[in-house]
Amino acid sequence: RWQKIFMFPLWSKVAVFWNRMFLTIIVLLIVLFLDAVREVRKYSSVHVNEKAPNVNSNAFDHIQMKLFRSQRNLYLSGFSLFLWLVLRRTVTLLTQLAKEMASHAALETQVNDATEAAKKYMAENERLQEALSGKGNGKKRESTDATEEKLKEEVEHLKAELQKTSNAFHKAKTEVVAVKKQSEGLRREYDHLMKEFEQLQVGGSGSPYKHCV
Repeated sequence: RWQKIFMFPLWSKVAVFWNRMFLTIIVLLIVLFLDAVREVRKYSSVHVNEKAPNVNSNAFDHIQMKLFRSQRNLYLSGFSLFLWLVLRRTVTLLTQLAKEMASHAALETQVNDATEAAKKYMAENERLQEALSGKGNGKKRESTDATEEKLKEEVEHLKAELQKTSNAFHKAKTEVVAVKKQSEGLRREYDHLMKEFEQLQVGGSGSPYKHCV
């Protein structure tokens, strides 16, 4: 399914736009994260005692509200930045996996074709040897030997090509397995992060003053 999706010609056309959009959103999220860090440090450094006689309770509530909002923005921007990077990595791995699967299918077809051609040449060689085994004057024997040598050279060449294609096929298969393992590890990490994010959301649904203290 992913191979069919990512092999569309549309992806090659929007690749430049996708890279620019990714960099733009990364810069925006970094700016928001740094601004949230600054706000948290700003309101965390303000120490106001609610029981002080010369402090208005509204001022205390206002500072606590600002601190809670800045902490909320810090968590949201931080998780958004991290999950956006995870999303980019996931899309990259899926694209590489689709290309490796296509290369794997092409190599498998090439190996099958080379195997069939080698079998065909070997069968023809055997038939020629059987047909010429009982005949033998000088010219025919020399012609038979030359033809046999030529066929042997072609068979050896086909065997070498078959071995080369088989090695490339095994190498591509190993790369596909490695990419699948990376994709599976990234998926488990993403699920773990989503669980932590849901726990933080559940924990943040209470009173803002409770979190600020």
